[in-house]
Amino acid sequence: MATFSAISNPTPFGIFDGDDVFSAEADNMVVFVKRKLGDDILSVELTKKQIFANLEESTLEYSSIINQFQARSQLVDYLGFATGSILSGSEEKFPRSNLEYLTRFAEPYAMEAGVGGSYNFVSGSISLESGRQDYNLYTELKDASGNALFDDSKGKLKIVEVFHFNPQAAYRFFDTTSAINYLNNEFSFESFTPETVFYILPVFEDILRAGQLDLSNRVRRSNYSYEINGQNIRLYPTPTRDDKTLFIKVRQYPDPNSPSYKDQTVHGVSNMSNLPFGNIQYQRINSIGRQWIRQYAVALSKEQLGLIRSKFGSIPVPGAEVSLNGSDLVSQGREDQTALKDKLKEMLETMTYDKLAELQAARAENMQKQLRYVPFPNGKAIFVG
Repeated sequence: MATFSAISNPTPFGIFDGDDVFSAEADNMVVFVKRKLGDDILSVELTKKQIFANLEESTLEYSSIINQFQARSQLVDYLGFATGSILSGSEEKFPRSNLEYLTRFAEPYAMEAGVGGSYNFVSGSISLESGRQDYNLYTELKDASGNALFDDSKGKLKIVEVFHFNPQAAYRFFDTTSAINYLNNEFSFESFTPETVFYILPVFEDILRAGQLDLSNRVRRSNYSYEINGQNIRLYPTPTRDDKTLFIKVRQYPDPNSPSYKDQTVHGVSNMSNLPFGNIQYQRINSIGRQWIRQYAVALSKEQLGLIRSKFGSIPVPGAEVSLNGSDLVSQGREDQTALKDKLKEMLETMTYDKLAELQAARAENMQKQLRYVPFPNGKAIFVG
């Protein structure tokens, strides 16, 4: 009787053909399947290659289900990393967790706040005209070379900052008859006036007085402001000279696949379909997994045998007919496959990393409850070691 290794192309895909453990298992599965399906009573119309193929499919199905649940646990740690090949071996590793997903998810918020992000802000300028308040941002905003800053292919502009404001009160002198030059105190300002008088005051006094001066400029003098409507920006007060320039910082809506720096993670792992997970090696599958594979291979063989016997309702024998149970075998085989997959998935649901963390937390909480009943004499803890 020819063994698995002696048969040419024993399995359709040949994924596990070079595994000696799988080869020995395949030979045993032929005997196991035929006896399970009643070969000693009635010949089982299955060839060795058919049973070998069912064993290979069972192993692939087990590997696929395990990898799906591994992906649920590990996907967040692999996002952006190299996709690798189907034989990378990542499916059998316990990776270190990272916060790349969280920091990347928070990046657009940092960009809107102006404290980070993946896209550059660009500064442009508009040449002001005397007596004119309204200017078109999309046509009149120029870069340093005088070219239009807006690029129609990148979508609309987002105004980040308009540099149109009066100077803040940070350094100011009063006339020589004043004795209240407080801003020089504590900060070692130079060029004191002849009548400068120094006072010993806390720093917050200077901060408050600077705020008063700034507020006075805004309330008592013409305020600098602007208003954006659609493509236009309106300036207040109306410009009175032609030699002034208004600077504006903008950003066009970015292409999410083309940040402002070279980023290969954009082309890395993006979902479960390109995780660097290969098929689990058969020789590394433990007894729990191998028993599931054996049972699933029997279920596949049962369905296959039923399909073969369904071609004939009965077989004539001398003086009678033998009725075949093809339809029953098909339904039983499919029911067994569904039950086995549901049972495996139900078990794996309790073993994802998130579920294990919940289990550990519940165990720690229950342990604390139990330790409350341990007597501590004189309020002292008991140490063993």
